[in-house]
Amino acid sequence: MDLFEYQARDLFAKHGVPVLAGEVIDTPEAAREATERLGGKSVVKAQVKVGGRGKAGGVKLAATPDEAVARATDILGMDIKGHTVHKVMIAETAPEIAEEYYVSYLLDRTNRTFLAMASVAGGMDIEEVAATTPEKLAKVPVDANEGVSIEKAREIVAQAQFPAEVAEKVAEVLVTLWKTFIAEDALLVEVNPLAKVASGEVIALDGKVSLDENADFRQPEHEALEDKAAANPLEAAAKAKNLNYVKLDGEVGIIGNGAGLVMSTLDVVAYAGEAHGNVKPANFLDIGGGASAEVMANGLEIILGDPDVKSVFVNVFGGITACDEVANGIVQALELLASKGEEVTKPLVVRLDGNNAELGRKILSDANHPLVQRVDTMDGAADKAAELAAAAK
Repeated sequence: MDLFEYQARDLFAKHGVPVLAGEVIDTPEAAREATERLGGKSVVKAQVKVGGRGKAGGVKLAATPDEAVARATDILGMDIKGHTVHKVMIAETAPEIAEEYYVSYLLDRTNRTFLAMASVAGGMDIEEVAATTPEKLAKVPVDANEGVSIEKAREIVAQAQFPAEVAEKVAEVLVTLWKTFIAEDALLVEVNPLAKVASGEVIALDGKVSLDENADFRQPEHEALEDKAAANPLEAAAKAKNLNYVKLDGEVGIIGNGAGLVMSTLDVVAYAGEAHGNVKPANFLDIGGGASAEVMANGLEIILGDPDVKSVFVNVFGGITACDEVANGIVQALELLASKGEEVTKPLVVRLDGNNAELGRKILSDANHPLVQRVDTMDGAADKAAELAAAAK
């Protein structure tokens, strides 16, 4: 889950990362009182989960409370790279900035470790720094068991070649930022810029945080950070049913058991769809190891509720959950949906393989549901589902 800047600022402040005061508002007039509380001048910053706000005109200085109202009026409702601005942060203006730096921690999936990145070339896109002046971007692996002590932080600072006069202060920020990263179960914490001001202090002027939703069970307070208004309604409904679902831009609904199988199914359907008017998968939905009637009904309810879906491909490889259980789950799920008045009108293509596959296929054949077609190979089933979706477009 990606956070807005004001939420990242609040997390930084909670853990002791040096930040400036600020508050979030959603009406222009509220900018007046907020700016007055900050001493009469402020920075009005669009709150959207995308970079390039400054270049798009989403960050403005306000020298007076009245000017803050005018700037908030300009920014609220603005479109920044497809994101509409519904909130702005009224932030304290920074003292005179002498230098701008970049620091971050992230999960390095490729090398299966954490990674610290730091640069003296802050205040600009870090991708640009990495591409044009890679020597200015230090990348230091962090052992999960050891974390970032002050000694490790000094190593990061040395590799990034921070000026001697701020080296120790940046190292202290790195230690505190690491505590934030671990305490909040984050996948990314980034400060850009980390500014050296005229007094010699270093302050986080902007922050980016991405939280690991797999850790929600031990971070109940993170639910309050979720931007429910921007959530896809189908994804929100699936989350409420504890389903692993991601909406995609396609026409073939996908249900599978196991993330690897579902990912493979997406590829197979996309390939088959090229022969049927470029039909594509409409979603990722992993029902996991259990395929009870209730789980299957929940999955079908979500997928069939997507107006983009024209056909459904149920692709199951029986393992711990045998194919006969899956087949019974499909039959009972269709009956359950019908009993709830949720008419099923879209065709289902089912492929069963693995444990008790023959029995599962027989159960589907005996049920003889008019909308269920059984195809015994993955490629064949993908092609049939794509064909049916194309015919219904």
